[in-house]
Amino acid sequence: MLCSKRFSRVKWMQSTVWTSCDLGVNGDYEGPYSWLDVNGAKECGASVALLTYIHSGDLLECLRKDIDDNVSLDKRSRIYVVRRDGEQIKGSYLVGRRKGAPWEGYGEIDDESDDSA
Repeated sequence: MLCSKRFSRVKWMQSTVWTSCDLGVNGDYEGPYSWLDVNGAKECGASVALLTYIHSGDLLECLRKDIDDNVSLDKRSRIYVVRRDGEQIKGSYLVGRRKGAPWEGYGEIDDESDDSA
């Protein structure tokens, strides 16, 4: 698959995506900020950006490769992408995975299940 913009015979597509980066306290912020700037991203709040990404082939594979080639990541890094897939809006982790939400346990939940031993 070709994700590089060097090849002229490739059919290029553009996709609108929102990215959310969680790089931790010691993360490489210069790398993703540079990547977002080069790709013309717009700021959308703390660590969230909107951009139109030009690619060939599968969007997520091209994003993963492009980010991997341009950003230093560690085991704590997480990058989440929201994009349109046909008529659906989908979200996926490009790097990392979901963890417990900081708000878990704050809401009141009615638990009407029966406990038995």
